[in-house]
Amino acid sequence: MFLAEMFGTMILILLGDGVVANVVLNKTKGNSSGWIVITAGWAFAVFCGAMTSGALGGPGSLNPAGEIASIITGGDAPKALLNIAGQFVGAFIGAVLVWLAYMDHFRETPDGGAKLAVFSTGPAIRNPVNNLLTEAIATFALIFIVNMILKVLGKTQPFNPYFVGILIWSLGLSLGGPTGYALNPARDLGPRIAHFLLPIPNKGSSDWEYAWIPVVGPIIGAIVGAVLFKVLVPA
Repeated sequence: MFLAEMFGTMILILLGDGVVANVVLNKTKGNSSGWIVITAGWAFAVFCGAMTSGALGGPGSLNPAGEIASIITGGDAPKALLNIAGQFVGAFIGAVLVWLAYMDHFRETPDGGAKLAVFSTGPAIRNPVNNLLTEAIATFALIFIVNMILKVLGKTQPFNPYFVGILIWSLGLSLGGPTGYALNPARDLGPRIAHFLLPIPNKGSSDWEYAWIPVVGPIIGAIVGAVLFKVLVPA
């Protein structure tokens, strides 16, 4: 499970942070191509990451918030904690691979904020309470709707990753505007640590003051989504 979730999350971040790099860094082929490209790229990244984890025998969760919610609702805690460890390691590795792929473009981009945006989310309007609420609502929707998809289609349905990818695209388009829709503590914190450690020229701050919001908000939202699903749709 550790390796499956590690490689799955690595692919998630490689493709997800990769599309952001393509859009926001200077002199790329996709520079300034916009929010639709980013949301689509992240949707495809989730699909590819989930398929990678599944092929290696993992659950395709890729998200510590979902794992924590599963523990709260009676899941296997040791297995969930092992998955979480793999997810954070994979997220860090994926971010390093994005840096290697776009190394020249990081040098050509003077804006430190754009460089951080490749790795981690940030608010359009900085308001900690509202930013936390946005992340909680978006992740509530993610976990609640994912559980509904699995309930309708069955957990072993091979097309599940396609539908989850569509859901991620929808969440990005509809709820991504205020904070960049982290939805996932590993997706945000692992690459933020990579940003802090990597020798990126003129990279500026890693914005640790904000870093707790895309960790805590998704955990809150995931727990609420999982608990509400369990109340409404008992096993």
